[in-house]
Amino acid sequence: MTHEMPTPGSAAVPPPRPGTPPTIADVARVAAVSKTTASDALRGHGRVSGPTREAVLEAARRLGYAPNRSARSLRTSVTDTVALYLPEFLTSAEYSMAFVFGVAEQAARAGLNVTLLSSGHLPQHGTAPQVDGLVLCDPAPEDPVVRHLMNTGLPVVTAERYAGDQRPTGVVRSDHEASMTELLDHLRDRGARRPALIASEATSDWSLTLQRTHARWCADHGVPLVLREAPIGATPEALRGVARDLLAQEPGIDAVVCAPDGAAAAVLPELRAAGRTVGGDLLLASCVDCSAMRTAEPPITAIDLRPRSMGAECARLLCEILSGRTPPGTVRTLPVELNMRASTRAW
Repeated sequence: MTHEMPTPGSAAVPPPRPGTPPTIADVARVAAVSKTTASDALRGHGRVSGPTREAVLEAARRLGYAPNRSARSLRTSVTDTVALYLPEFLTSAEYSMAFVFGVAEQAARAGLNVTLLSSGHLPQHGTAPQVDGLVLCDPAPEDPVVRHLMNTGLPVVTAERYAGDQRPTGVVRSDHEASMTELLDHLRDRGARRPALIASEATSDWSLTLQRTHARWCADHGVPLVLREAPIGATPEALRGVARDLLAQEPGIDAVVCAPDGAAAAVLPELRAAGRTVGGDLLLASCVDCSAMRTAEPPITAIDLRPRSMGAECARLLCEILSGRTPPGTVRTLPVELNMRASTRAW
């Protein structure tokens, strides 16, 4: 007489004893997999096929299984800690600090600690941070820390897409092509016909998307492409130098769009020194909103990237992947909006 192996969800699998909380072994039995496979599927680790992962998640839902964090930490390498990597040149940017707070607040709600990794503390070759997962903010493929972290085997959620060879475990992104197009259309509606872009030299997905969108928009509208790049992490003095050279070389421009965080406010004095009236014969806009845009005179039109919400959504997605509630490979979109202010009024 032969006996068939139970299939996932099979009634032949004995349920947990009444009054006893279900265990990972119970989930494994119901899903007809090993305990290791069940654990990997729930935490988003290892190489688990889509159907197997779904079977484990369904078994956990049916049983009402919830992991015991304290016991799990003793039995496994789980640390109940996630890491956030931020290049040191971004630590003074308002966007980055708001992003950090968003990650920390959401992780705390999930009962997780957050440790901050910086480019000044590159992990030793072949080692990985002692954390359960990683959040990377707009990672650039040329960053050696990013490349190292992407190769650790830990679950990684990125804010914006990663342009390198590795694929993150999850992505939270915004439609920067649409928001940049809206901004350029707004400038055109206000009379601008030769908008210039001061971009960042960074090769992150965000930076490259802004440059591609600006180039496409100029081609579509038959206007000259005027682009200048500022060094990564450029100081206000360096940004003013870029603006000064731009105005000297391209005196016919009638709008300036600044990509780097805070750059539009930094170049404002240089624009005035060149005899241009911001909001009059020259429109000014920023691809990143911050307090400096709101308090400038005149206030500067900017795209609100919602950094705190972005950080929170990255942490939420990482937590869901670690717990098995959301499958690896998930991509989510965070809406952004254009805040129109006096620096782009019609003349």
